[in-house]
Parts: sequence; C-alpha cells; structure tokens
Amino acid sequence: MKNKWLVIISICSLLLGAGGTYASLLWILPPGTIDFSKEKVESEHEVAMEKESNPGLDKVADALELIRKSYVEDVSENRLIQGAIQGMVGTLQDPYSVYMDEEASERFNDSLDSSFDGIGAQIAIQEGKLIIISPIKNSPAEKAGLKARDRIISIDGESVEGLDVYEASKKIRGEKGTIVKLEIIRSGLSKPLVVDIKRDKVPVLTVFSDMKKSSEKNIGYIQITSFSQGTAKDFSTELRKLEEQNLSGLIIDVRGNPGGMLSSVEDILFQLVTDKKPYVQIEERSGKRIPYSTALKEKKPYPITVLIDEGSASASEILAAALNEIENYSLVGKKTFGKGTVQQAVPLDDHSNIKLTMFKWITPNGNWIHGKGIKPTIDVEQPAYFHVHSLQLEEALALDMNNENVTIAQEMLVALGYGPGRQDGYFDVQTERAVKAFQSINQIPVTGRIDEKTAMELQEKIISAIQNEKNDLQLQVALKTFR
Repeated sequence: MKNKWLVIISICSLLLGAGGTYASLLWILPPGTIDFSKEKVESEHEVAMEKESNPGLDKVADALELIRKSYVEDVSENRLIQGAIQGMVGTLQDPYSVYMDEEASERFNDSLDSSFDGIGAQIAIQEGKLIIISPIKNSPAEKAGLKARDRIISIDGESVEGLDVYEASKKIRGEKGTIVKLEIIRSGLSKPLVVDIKRDKVPVLTVFSDMKKSSEKNIGYIQITSFSQGTAKDFSTELRKLEEQNLSGLIIDVRGNPGGMLSSVEDILFQLVTDKKPYVQIEERSGKRIPYSTALKEKKPYPITVLIDEGSASASEILAAALNEIENYSLVGKKTFGKGTVQQAVPLDDHSNIKLTMFKWITPNGNWIHGKGIKPTIDVEQPAYFHVHSLQLEEALALDMNNENVTIAQEMLVALGYGPGRQDGYFDVQTERAVKAFQSINQIPVTGRIDEKTAMELQEKIISAIQNEKNDLQLQVALKTFR
C-alpha cells in the first residue's frame, strides 16, 4: 500500500506550507499572526503518526486506491487527489475558501499585475451563486452597465453552475478586443439580461484625487478603487498634494471598492486614526482577539467624510469602520457589502495553493459585520436613473407595446427631462411624443420608435448624467458635511 501513504502525505501537505500572496477580497495577515513554516510536516514518519491518530485518512487512502484500480475507466491519481482537495474545501461552504491548481494559481498571481486583459469586474460566490461585487472604475464592465450584486448565470451561453471563482474568471478573461457574453439576473428585472462586453486592457489604477469646493472651502477628494500594493503610497502622495492647498476637509470615496490587501489599508489608517482604539481586531477560531493599533497621537486638523455603498467590501469596510468608530467621522451613502473574514493563500509544493478563510476581523467597537455590512451615518439614495437597467432590444419599441424594455426607456426619458407621462411599460402617445422630442434634439431620424440607434443614444446620455458629479447626491451630501 505504498500509494496509500503517498495519498496521506499529499493531503496533509495541503494544509501546510509557508508564505502567502494576495488579491482583491484576500488579505495578507499582519506579521506574526500565523507561521506555516513551523507547522510543516518534514518526514513521512510524522505523516504516518498523524495517520495513526486520524483513522479517517485511512479511509481516504482506501477510496483512492479502490477508484484508481477498479473504476471502469482509467483515472489519474493526480486528478483524484485534486478532486479530494476540492471536495474538502467545498464542504466548508465558504465562498472565500478555494483550492487552486497550478494553472489557477498562476492566474491568481497574474491578477497582481498593474494591468490585465479582461472586463474589469470583481466576482465572488455567495450561497452558491456567482455575483459581481463591483466593476472596476472606467473598465469595460462598468461601461457595459454591470452593477454590484448582479448575478451571473451563464458565460458565452454556458451555465456557471458548479464553477468556482477562478474557473469563472478564466472563462470571463480573454484577449483584448474579443467579446464575452454574460447572462445576468438583476434585482428588479423579471427576465435575465444578456450583456456583450468587449475585453480590453484594464489598468489597475487605484487612487484618484481632486479638489472640490463647498461654501468656498477647499474640500479634498480621494477615491480608492481597491487596496493593492501601491495604493497606500499613492494615497499619501495625493493627500500631501491636497494638504498643500489649505484643506478644510477630506472626502474618501470607497464606493464600489471590493477590498484588497490588509497591509494597504493599514498603511492608510496609520495616517488617519489615533491610537485610542485598535483599528481592527483579528479573531482566531478559539475566540481570542488580537488588536492592532496605530501609533498616531493626533488626528488630522480637518474632518473626514467617507463615501460608502453596497459595493464597498472587505478592506473598504475596515477603513470605514475605523474612521467612524475611532474618530466619529461621517459615513455617507448606503450600507456596505458585509465581508468580515480574512483569507490567506497558502502555496503548496506543486505550485498549487489553498486560499483559506482563517480568521474573522472585528471593528474597533467589537462588531462583526459579516453578512450585515456597515450602515452609513447619513443614508443617501442616488437618483433612480443611477440604477436604471440597460435596454435589451429584440425589436424596435413602438406605439401600443407593453413590456419591461418600455419601462426602462420611460425611466430614461424621465431622467433626461423628456416627459413620457407614465413609467408602467405601456408605450402610449405621450411616450411617442417624448421619444420624438429626444430624437429631434439629438439629431436622430424622428420616428417615435426606439430602435438600436435611439436606444444607444439614450444609454449614452444616461451614462453622461451619472458621471456628472452635480447629479451625485451622495457626493453632494458629503460636501455639505463640512459646512
């Protein structure tokens, strides 16, 4: 039964190793939290001792030997071991724990690059469903209208059922210029949407800054789109530039930010919150909590407001909770995503790895926000057209039609100042007049029908309206917090 021992060695080694990597929604743990190298099994003798104390490993080895020798078709031992590992991780029913073979692990590490070819959307599995956490700023996904919490049900016509995050990511990514077709389910729509997205180079630029005015005061604005390796350094640089302009306040925008490296958000918090409370607490499965604090004695000489929404997750929530619970800074927007666990990617000897949830993170006041999110101190809903769906035309919309696409078109017309008279999905005479007015103003053939050209122009005008910061009610309210 020599192979039997090989199985035991392989399975045990999966839980051991040294080092770690990172990606969005995955955190590097603070130094000293766990040292895998000290726990590594160094000999077959030690594995055999483990086997004696855990007879369950004997059963696994027996099952592998039985299938390998007696199954009706030849199956490689490696494939069986991979399946066993995936089964163990899948049994955890944790969307953030996953086994990655060598190929998936390489793709995982590639995601750390400063740019990549794809659509630019952060995805995760929740309750067995593949969902979009957030599209990246200015990415093809954002331009195509994908939104936080959209549920992907097929990729290029193939169901995503049974896929893990990395298998789905492999199907979605591809060469620049190629098209991927995603079928999504969105809250508020009775039918799935099919969205064609042209893949492009997605730069991972994570920090954007600007100076804004509120009652003649200089209000600095910094948007953080994710927490990657260079984010804290870029944040410091942009903040310093803003502070040189006599700041009266600072807005930090983490809306749609799906998270990233713990060390990155730590380095930012070291500049912003004092040592009155720990900025985060890491909870082991024993219940023991390890607090982490800054050494800062005095906070910034100006107030800070944080913009949050349902796409703010993980490290974004650490930032928001620390700024609010330690310094009592305002949180403006909508309730956050709610991810309160910590993962570590543990590389294995065969270049695969296991990304495993190992800890919970707790807010300064002792709250675990997992599955609940963080509520804003000032709840602000964006205008309805910020959430309007894309038109999916199979035929032109015209008089006396009654369907969901007509409802969407009517919502767009209302948002753009053309009065269709109703928003119930019935294409009446008043809706036709509104369409003709829109077509006339935008130099489109005036037919009163919504064909592809009219639909495209409607959607482009809506995107322009959303990108106009005067229409961003959450930002406008945040600016008013400094008066």
